[in-house]
Amino acid sequence: MTTPPTSSGADGAERNDAGGAPVRIGALVPLTRPGWTEAGRHLLAGLELGVSEVNDVGGIAGRPLELVVRDTAADPQRAAAAVDELADLGVAALAGEYHSVVARAAAARADAFGLPFLCSSAVLDALTDEPTERVARLAPAQSHGWRAYADFLLGAGHHRVAVAADPSVYWASGTRVLRDHLAPREGTVIDLDMRALTPEAVCDALVDQRATALLLLVGHPEPAVPLVKAVRADQRLTGVLLGAPAGQPEFHEWVAALGVDGAAIPFLRYLPERLAPLGVRAEAALRERLGEAPSFVAFEGYDTVAVLADALRSGGADRARTAASWPRLAVEGTRGPIRFSRTGDISVWQWAWPPVQVADRDPADLDRFRVLHTG
Repeated sequence: MTTPPTSSGADGAERNDAGGAPVRIGALVPLTRPGWTEAGRHLLAGLELGVSEVNDVGGIAGRPLELVVRDTAADPQRAAAAVDELADLGVAALAGEYHSVVARAAAARADAFGLPFLCSSAVLDALTDEPTERVARLAPAQSHGWRAYADFLLGAGHHRVAVAADPSVYWASGTRVLRDHLAPREGTVIDLDMRALTPEAVCDALVDQRATALLLLVGHPEPAVPLVKAVRADQRLTGVLLGAPAGQPEFHEWVAALGVDGAAIPFLRYLPERLAPLGVRAEAALRERLGEAPSFVAFEGYDTVAVLADALRSGGADRARTAASWPRLAVEGTRGPIRFSRTGDISVWQWAWPPVQVADRDPADLDRFRVLHTG
C-alpha cells in the first residue's frame, strides 16, 4: 500500500491481516515539476507492485510492508528534508529516486542517519563523497552505461560528437565519460553551452564544427523539444544523428511532444533483450497499473522492493543488519540475478551490472523500440 506524498498513513497496514506493526520503507520519487514526473510515476508503479506482491506472500516475517512516499520534485534540499522526516518516522530503509543530483543528497543524509538506502534509478558514479556500507544501487554507474553509448557512436561512425548541455553535475559527468572514452579512439567531443545558444545557433554550430552527432544533455520539455524540432527542420543537418543518452525518448511524453521527430534518437535503457518469466509477469502487471507499456524505470522500482524485502527478512528490519546484508544478497530480479559488490572507484554497493541497451523508437511505429547496441 502506498501512502500519499505528504502523509505517512498506516490505513493499509491496519487492514492487513498478516499481524504485527508494518515494516515501513521510505520512498523518494519525483512526482511534480520540475522533476521528471513520468519517470516518477513509473518508478512508483514498480515500487507499489513490489510491495503488493510481498504482502500477498506474508510480508516481512508476518508483518505487512508499507511505503511512505515523499515527492522530491527533483529538488536536492527537499529530498534531504524528506530523509530527515522519514528517519524520524522510523522507516527501516529508504528506496527510490530517479534524478542523480537528488539521489546524491538523499544518500548523504541516509548515511548520516545510519539508514540503509537502495537507490533505484540514479546513475551518477559519485553517489556519495566517501565509501559507505549503507548505500546500494541497482542502476548502472554512469561511467558504465555512457561508455556503452560511446561505443555505439563509434560503431556507427561518429567521431565528431557535439553535446548540447545544460549546467549540471550530471551532464558534466556524462560529457567527461564520453570525452575520455572517445579521445583515445580519435573521437572529438564539441561542447555547446545551452545557457548561451538558441536552437538556431546550435544548428549553425553543428554545421561550422562538422559534427555528425548531437547529444541532448538538457531538460525536457525545455530546451529539448525546440532543439529537436530545429535540428530536424534544418536541411543542412539531414545526416546528423540526434541522441539522448539519459533516456528521455523512453517515455510517452517525448512522443506526445515530438511525434515522428522524436523517433530515431538513440538512448540508454536498462533492459535485457528478452525478459525472464518473472520479468514477463511483472511487465503485464505494470502495464495494467500504468495503462501503457512500462519503462525500464518501472522494472527498477519493482526490483528495488524485491531486494529490500530480502534484505529486511535477513536483517529483521534492523537498520544496521539490513545495511550489512548488501554483499550477501542474491535476488532474482525482473532483469536477471541481482548481487552487489564493490566496483572500481564507486563508493556504494553496486549491482554490476544490469543489462544495458542503446535503443530508439522506430519511425515507422513510434510504439516500437529498436535495440541498436548492447553493452
